Amino acid sequence: MEKTKPEKQFDAVKMMREIRAKISSETQNMTFDELKAYIKQKLTDNKSKLVGKN
Repeated sequence: MEKTKPEKQFDAVKMMREIRAKISSETQNMTFDELKAYIKQKLTDNKSKLVGKN
């Protein structure tokens, strides 16, 4: 008996790979200080906090 996989409506792995590729292309030539500023700006834009920070 053949088993068929149901079609995914959301592919988390594909989404993560796309996000990682986008971030990599945006930050590929940045210095460490530029990268820190980029991360800080993204956290501010999204109103997010660093893990472990209150």
